[in-house]
Formats: sequence, C-alpha cells, structure tokens
Amino acid sequence: MLYGIAAAATALLLTALLAALLRTPARRLRLLDRRRQREVPLSGGVAVVLVTGLVVGAGSRAGVAPPLEDGVRDLLVAGGVVALLGLVDDVWRLRRWVPAVGTAVAAACVVPYGETGVGGGLLAVGWVVWVTLGFRGLDHADGLAGGVGMVTAFGVGACAAIEVMEGIAVLMSVLAAALTGFLMHNWHPARTALGACGSMSAGFVLAAGAVYARAGQGLGESAGVLFALTAVVGADVVLVLVARRLDGRPVLRGGPDHLAHRLRRLGLTVPGAILLLGAGASAGAFVGVLAHAGWVGTDALWWVAGVALAVVLALSRVRVYGSRGPRRSVSPQVSAPLRVRSG
Repeated sequence: MLYGIAAAATALLLTALLAALLRTPARRLRLLDRRRQREVPLSGGVAVVLVTGLVVGAGSRAGVAPPLEDGVRDLLVAGGVVALLGLVDDVWRLRRWVPAVGTAVAAACVVPYGETGVGGGLLAVGWVVWVTLGFRGLDHADGLAGGVGMVTAFGVGACAAIEVMEGIAVLMSVLAAALTGFLMHNWHPARTALGACGSMSAGFVLAAGAVYARAGQGLGESAGVLFALTAVVGADVVLVLVARRLDGRPVLRGGPDHLAHRLRRLGLTVPGAILLLGAGASAGAFVGVLAHAGWVGTDALWWVAGVALAVVLALSRVRVYGSRGPRRSVSPQVSAPLRVRSG
C-alpha cells in the first residue's frame, strides 16, 4: 500500500518534470502535433512511457515492490513495443494500417489464452486494437486522452485489486499518476501532447490490463464490463466510423468529427467539453468496477451501453462536414486555392 502511494507520487512528479524538459528537444527535432491550431511538441508521450516503465521496473528490481509477474513483465515489454511503433509514426507518418497490424501482433503475444480460450483470446486481441487506436484518436483535444486515460487506469486498477492482481494494480496506479503529471502540461492551452507514442501505449496497456483482470470470467458480462471501463473511447470510435461511412468519407482519414469536436460545435468551451467527457468516462468506469465486483447486476452495464448509444445518435446530428452539394462555376481570374484545416 505504502509502495503504491510512493510509486504514484514519484511517477507524477517525474512525468511532469520530464515532459517539460523534453519540450525543447521535441521542437528542435520538429516532433510536433500539427492537428491543433498551433504546433504542440509531442514530448508528453515519451515522458509517460519512460516514467511508467522506470518506476514499475525499478521498484521491483530494488526489492521494495513485489517481483514482476510474468503477465506484467510481458505487458510492459509489449507496451514499449507499441510505444516505439507510435514514435516512428509520429516522426515518419506511417500508413494507417501499419500501427493497427503492429498493435494486433503485440496484443496476440500478451493475451492469456489459457484463461480466455482461443476464441475469447482472438476477440480480446481485436478489442485491444480497438481501444488502442481509439485512445490515439482522443489525443486531438487538449486534456482529453490524458484525462480519460487517467480515469480508465483507476478503473482497471480497481478491478485488478479486486482480483488480487497486485502487479497489474500497481502498474495501473503508476500509469494513472504519470498521466496526471502529463496533464499539468496538456490542460488547455496544451504545451505538450501524447502523440501516437504515448496515446497508443497507454491505450494498449489499459486494454490489455483490463483483459487480464476479466480473464476466465463470462464472455458476455466481461464484454459489458470492458465497454463500461472504456465507454467514451468506444462511443467516440463508433461515432466517427459511422459518421464518415454515412457521409461517404474514408474511415481512416482524420477530420473534425470526434465527440469533443461536436461538443465544441454546440458552444462548449474546450475545458467544458473535456470535463463533460471526463465525467462520462468516470461514470462508465465506476459502473464497470461495481459490475466486476458483483455489486451491481448486468442491467447497469446495459444502461451504460444505452446512454453511450443515445449520445452517439444525438451528436451524430451535429453538422461537422462541409456541404457536398453541386459546385458553382468560378471564373479562373478570381478563383483561389482553398485550404481546409482538419481538427
């Protein structure tokens, strides 16, 4: 207990410090997020990944924490591989399918097939990829990926603690603290961002950790608990995919059509939209933990799914795409190139 508190405090302070120190090198290397209205250094993700691995590994090696279980060690290694893949994507902008395939391979190496079975394990791999890429999509707005990730880490950590999975619980508490330290620099207006390196790694570790906590339990109820723990991520992905498909747009091409974008269109401020989505993530995670512990029935999980669906349907009516009507002819003498910035 005391080690968990000390580890979390250390992770928070180290991440806040390292994220600040890495901002200048990130600018010089042009490692920048250009999706926002201003260029933001992608130093936060590197700080979160390094500090999380360092604190969890150092505590075990020094003997002040329990030895790393095989699952936790594998999860750290696989999360590091996903982080490296994300960093390469931040630098060279890989094709969209490359991070998805790399994440699937990493997930396939850590899923506990002995407890899930082959069929359940393959479903778990798909879900880990879904959540990982969903967290990457949340990094478009100041404070969103870090805030939702922090809440989700607390939820997954609580589920692991209920199952007496001490290693997973410590890992989640350290990750939550690291994301909190990162939020000190990512709250609006952000001075650093996670990038694919940090958002994909955090999403991967959270999703895979949740799979470990639910492994060996009923498939239907586990699906409900896992969705509740990541309700905002799931709702955002569904909204984006359905909206782009219905509008005839490529589903893998970015655009200003996420939950936060639509809330901003309704008149909310950036902090207001993030706080509202954070509250939704907290409510979903709370219900997921209660259902995992058996303190509420599956009806509560259906309520989470129903509310998420209602939010998706309501926000899908918010107009975010430009008109696709017929173009009017324009005289060449007065025509000019038009640039559109996606959110």
